[in-house]
Amino acid sequence: MGQPVNVGVVGCGAISAQYFQTIDRLPQLRLVAVADLDLDRAREAVRPYEGVDVLGVAELMADPRVDVVLNLTVPAAHAEVALQAIAAGKDVYCEKPLAATTADAARVLEAAAAARVRVGCAPDTVLGTGTQTARNAIDDGLIGRPIAATATMMTPGHERWHPNPDFYYVPGGGPLLDMGPYYISSLVTLLGPVASVIGAASRTRPKRTIGSGPRQGEEIPVLVDTHVTGVLVHASGALSTLVMSFDGVATKAPNIEVHGEKGSLVVPDPNRFDGQVLISGKDGWQELPESAGYIGAGRGVGLIDFAATPAGKELRAGGSLAFHVLDVMESLLAAAGSGAAVTVASTCERPRPVALHSSVS
Repeated sequence: MGQPVNVGVVGCGAISAQYFQTIDRLPQLRLVAVADLDLDRAREAVRPYEGVDVLGVAELMADPRVDVVLNLTVPAAHAEVALQAIAAGKDVYCEKPLAATTADAARVLEAAAAARVRVGCAPDTVLGTGTQTARNAIDDGLIGRPIAATATMMTPGHERWHPNPDFYYVPGGGPLLDMGPYYISSLVTLLGPVASVIGAASRTRPKRTIGSGPRQGEEIPVLVDTHVTGVLVHASGALSTLVMSFDGVATKAPNIEVHGEKGSLVVPDPNRFDGQVLISGKDGWQELPESAGYIGAGRGVGLIDFAATPAGKELRAGGSLAFHVLDVMESLLAAAGSGAAVTVASTCERPRPVALHSSVS
């Protein structure tokens, strides 16, 4: 790959530490600068890493060293920061979702196309050995033609552990927009794009209590639905049943199961890069060996894939997939509100598979 890709990060919140650790261990990437509204937080976040400048946002965008802007701001700011990066002529890689709305996401992609820069987007967990090994099993015909899938995420809510959980409970948040990108990106990777959806949603209580940190005991308002369920009708004809909830206490349901005409797969947590892939057989469930994906990956491996993808080729964790996933989620919420099926206006290519190899290469 030649010289490392220089990364400038905007947003030094809770998730940034995982990205910094990944960037630090990958020779293909170099963290050169960070920016945050709270400069003290930014300085503390990069204290373990030598030679990283703490800049204002405008300074970082103008810095000629920065090849790609890694956008780790809250969802409501994703589009604004991405558009600033694009205006500065930078490639941009965004935390999920691509934007708070499809309208804002469309502005980002249109601006990027006009500026001839690229847009990548998390989750990059789909590039790990968990989802990719399952994808490889499907492509090899081990379960026959896929006919259905289930995807379940059940938790009492992030306010139990997150010290500033407000954004999870305002428009742009909620269990679907927070965790749905992991599950729906995985389902699209496994089964292809979604053509239409039906759905229902509920909200169990109007306030949540922060359970940790300096604001422990403070109540925050809940302005979004906290339990969302629906059926995704894939263009292939497969049907995926989705449950995303901040209201359930616990579940023993697999994160994802895929059912085909000849067998079934248990797919590991799409919020992780690896994990057991199980396949049903005559002797019961058996584990499949890792057969595809980045080995030992962490958050930020999508930047490696981003940099290694030739110009003109669709990114695996790219803007097209991220836009479609956001469109699916918006359509599902619209279906839940109307009680009627909603056609998903967008589509995307099923992302290309990832061969089995180390992220450090």
